Amino acid sequence: MATIVDVARAAGVSVSTVSHVVNRTRRVAPATAKAVQSAIDAVGFRPNVLARALKTASTQSVGIAVSAISNAYFSDIICAIETECARLGMMVFLSDTQDDPERELAVLRALHQRRVDGVILAPSADPSRALAFLRAVNLPCVLVDRTPDASFDQVGVSNCEAMRELVDHVAGFGHRRIGYIGGHPGFETTVARIAGYRESLKRLGLPLDERLLVPGSESTNCATTAAHALLSLPDPPTAIVAGNNMAMIGAMRAIRALGLRVPRDISIAGFDDFEWADCFEPRLTLVAQPCEEIGRRAAALLLQRIAEPDRARETIRLPARLVVRESCARIR
Repeated sequence: MATIVDVARAAGVSVSTVSHVVNRTRRVAPATAKAVQSAIDAVGFRPNVLARALKTASTQSVGIAVSAISNAYFSDIICAIETECARLGMMVFLSDTQDDPERELAVLRALHQRRVDGVILAPSADPSRALAFLRAVNLPCVLVDRTPDASFDQVGVSNCEAMRELVDHVAGFGHRRIGYIGGHPGFETTVARIAGYRESLKRLGLPLDERLLVPGSESTNCATTAAHALLSLPDPPTAIVAGNNMAMIGAMRAIRALGLRVPRDISIAGFDDFEWADCFEPRLTLVAQPCEEIGRRAAALLLQRIAEPDRARETIRLPARLVVRESCARIR
């Protein structure tokens, strides 16, 4: 088995220089660091991660705690985080909190026990205990998607503004009764998107009928029930806006079950573009969130926080993009 001495001999440097490159304990000239890395690859040296962690108080690992890993939106963010962490030499531990505050706290405790250097968290609707734990143990953390607490670093999108643009687009086809299926109650993203819906109607001078605003969740079944409720009203909406990708899928199921055609009988648009959105007939108009950039920025921000614990907290809000397809049409 190759040793650090073998690496030093192959690279033509001292053992201490190899140690600094491996443990990142001191800046080494780029050319020297490259030579050491080439020697590591050539001799097949594998550092003792646990021993290095004890010496440097770093395990070169981060935890990711999110809900609904199967959700395509979170999967895209997770892939971007993992890619960026791997590029920077960090190992990733992934856990699904299932949007359960108790499980969320248990996951964070477990990650802390495994000595991760920091965590990236998509907080639940009630993250108070989880965030209090992170503060108590002083574990570096970046919140993603849901950004409820500016005392932590956060990365998300401008949800209110994006929803205003989406509702403006739908209303531009002459729709005055626009139904809305929200996300999980209590999430910061849900609150911000509903605010955008309300603001758009108010600015356009459209009436706000509270019966057209129905709660959803992260479940397609719940969204299907919500869409049925909207379409069963005595004066149903002529268009529906879905607050997330699960709400969109559930609404489409309800529309098809009722024998309605999009956009001939009802227009629909939603939040969260997803890979198969243009496989629907017609193709769906959706707000696309920059998942790759969210993940990349979150990983970079976490590593900055680990390196500089006392730097000012940062909230990054990225713009979303409206992808116009064929699921909205002028009201008949």
